[in-house]
Parts: sequence; C-alpha cells; structure tokens
Amino acid sequence: MTYGNPNRRIQIIHAGLVDYQSAWDFQQRLFDEVVELKMQNRNSGEHHPTPNYIITCEHPPVYTLGKSGDKENLLLSEAQLEALGAKYYAINRGGDITHHGPGQLVVYPILDLENFYTDIHRYLRDLEESVILMLAEFGIRAGRYSGYTGVWIDEDKPEARKICAMGVKCGRWVTMHGIALNVNNDLRFFEHIVPCGIKDKDVTSLQKELGFAVDFYSVRKILLEKMQYVFGWEAFEKTEPFA
Repeated sequence: MTYGNPNRRIQIIHAGLVDYQSAWDFQQRLFDEVVELKMQNRNSGEHHPTPNYIITCEHPPVYTLGKSGDKENLLLSEAQLEALGAKYYAINRGGDITHHGPGQLVVYPILDLENFYTDIHRYLRDLEESVILMLAEFGIRAGRYSGYTGVWIDEDKPEARKICAMGVKCGRWVTMHGIALNVNNDLRFFEHIVPCGIKDKDVTSLQKELGFAVDFYSVRKILLEKMQYVFGWEAFEKTEPFA
C-alpha cells in the first residue's frame, strides 16, 4: 500500500563519527518533519511527497537500551561506565541493549513506509536481507536466527553469533533508529552487557570473521547498494552539514 505521489528517492547523509545524543536528536527532527508533513497532507486533502533519509555514522562508545529491554543486561555501574569512557541511554526503539563504538557502521533510515509498503515486519526482514547480501560480497554466509531480529553467522548451529543488531521505531509509518553492523569495532565492549538480552550467544564482526580489518567505506558503499536493490529506491547523497 502506498498513497498519492509516493517518493522513493533517498537522501543519504554521511555523518562520520558523531555523538549518540546528537544523532538521536537529528533523527527525531527529521522524523517529526516527515510526520508533520503527513498530517498536513491528511488535514488538507493534498498529497505533497514526503522525504526519506538514510543517515550513516559511527558513535563514540555508548550503550543503548530499547524500550522493551531490561537494564539488568547492563553489567556496569555508573562509575564503571565513566571509567570505560562510555555513555548510556535508554531510548525509544524496540529491542534490548546493545553497544555502539568506532568501527561499527550504524545506519538510521528515516523512511515514510507509505512510499514503499505498510508492513513493519517486511521492513525488518528487508533490512536483514540487505545486510545478508552485503556480507555475501565478502564471502560470509549469514542468515536469520529464529525468534530474533538481526543478522547472524552460523545461525543454524550452536555457535551462532550476531554480526548485526537491529532496533527500530515506527510511528504513522515513519521509521527511525535502524541497524548496527560490526565491521572493525572493539568487541570487548560487548563483554559488559548481555547483548540484545541473549545470554548464550556471542557477538562477532567482519574483522573477526575474516581475520583482517576491512575498508569501512567499502562496506558502507556495498550495504547502501544492497539496500537500494532490496527496497527499490533512487538514492542521492545529501551534502549539507549534519546538525
């Protein structure tokens, strides 16, 4: 289902290394602007196309807890967090606790799904599929682990391990938050949480699986290409400053 004048163009914003709160505030601003335009369309009977955005970035060390998560899955005190040089936020996405840090590719789609389809489960599966296809370009076979979102290696074996976490918010069919793909990041930070609330599974990265650091920007480029293929959008880069 879409509505009049669906806009499938994507404005891509490469934000670099950015503070988590700043990125969250920016996402929220874009989200609110899209929702406001949708409400104006509904009230006026007009159908001005709504924009879609993709923000790519990295974050300094931070732990984030989704609204359905358990704070007990953070295994650090405030003093230990400070000593580690990490921040902590309870946020409004789905999912449990995860970690973000330099070398991890974070992708935040702010999409009006009514420009594409109104199916949040399909949206989650399409995000996963984009990552699975990207990993295949590096010779890594990945898949889905039954009952959980995200992308896993050896998902059908006891040694299943997570390489990409996901958590989204959707309101009035507009999305925010997104995916965190472990590329070259320091996995030791995950030792201080129960990642995604799953106690018996490990976390991995492209670097760990391949045995060498990969080019971060190549990973980003390929992932965006796979997302464009899966979602069928027309992408273009937005160059105005991240603020």
